[in-house]
Formats: sequence, structure tokens, C-alpha cells
Amino acid sequence: MFAKPLLGALLALVACHVQATQAPPPEGLAEAIAARDAAVFEAFNRCADPAQLEAHAGHFDPQVEFYHDTGGVTWTRDEMLANTRRHACGTYTRELVPGSLRVYPVHGFGAISQGTHRFCRANSGACEGVADFTMVWRHAGGAWRITRVLSYGHRAVAD
Repeated sequence: MFAKPLLGALLALVACHVQATQAPPPEGLAEAIAARDAAVFEAFNRCADPAQLEAHAGHFDPQVEFYHDTGGVTWTRDEMLANTRRHACGTYTRELVPGSLRVYPVHGFGAISQGTHRFCRANSGACEGVADFTMVWRHAGGAWRITRVLSYGHRAVAD
């Protein structure tokens, strides 16, 4: 007796959910994440300066998980920063490949960004490596923090 109305209501909810998940990102989300990506890596590119390394750290959740296809996994911001200090600061800079950044909303949480970046020698500017990345951003308390990073597909820059 109540099965048809209940089934109809359930189907309507599913249809609304499907439409909501296929909706375009909220206006300004892509620009907001692009600005944050730029800020994260502006500090990364100058992380030989301890103040810039600290600024870089501020963009990440203390429990960030960082998955790197050639470097392995780190489970905290402190571990990630130790690797950054040891292997990147003063040695490499990062450049976002223009036009590669894509941003997707995560309802009730934040966003996912994906793209491609190049790594260049800090002393010469010569870009030797390229890789793909995915970052998960949490928006809480008016601030954006990165909670997960995947950096993968590392390869030499093609001439």
C-alpha cells in the first residue's frame, strides 16, 4: 500500500543526487583552488628560507597523507616537510603546466584538484622532470588545507 509512494520518493531522491553530483563546480571554486595552489608552491619554490618552508607547511593538514610514486608515502605534515627540506628546498622549484589544473567540488568537504607540474633546477631553471598530481582540499573554519596528495607518473621532460 505504501510501497509505490515510498519507491517514488526514493527514486526522486536518487535523481536529485545524480543531478547534484553532475552539477558544475560552484562559481569561483576553480579560481580559489588555483590561487591556493599558486600560494602553496610559491612558498615551496623558496623553501630554503625557513620562513617560506613554514608558510608552505601552513597549507597542509597536520595528518596529511602524501603518496609519491618514486619517494614512497609519508603520513604526517612533519614527515612530508622533512622530505621537502632534504630533497627539494634549494634544489628544485615547481611549475604548474599552464591549462592543466582541473578542480572538482566535494560536497560538504572541499575540493579535489588535478593537474600536471614540472620540476626545475633552482640554480639554472632547467626543467628536467614532469609529473601528475591530485590533491584533496578540506574547507573548514574558513580555511583551506590539503589533506591528501598524490604525485605520480614522474618522467623526464620531453624535448
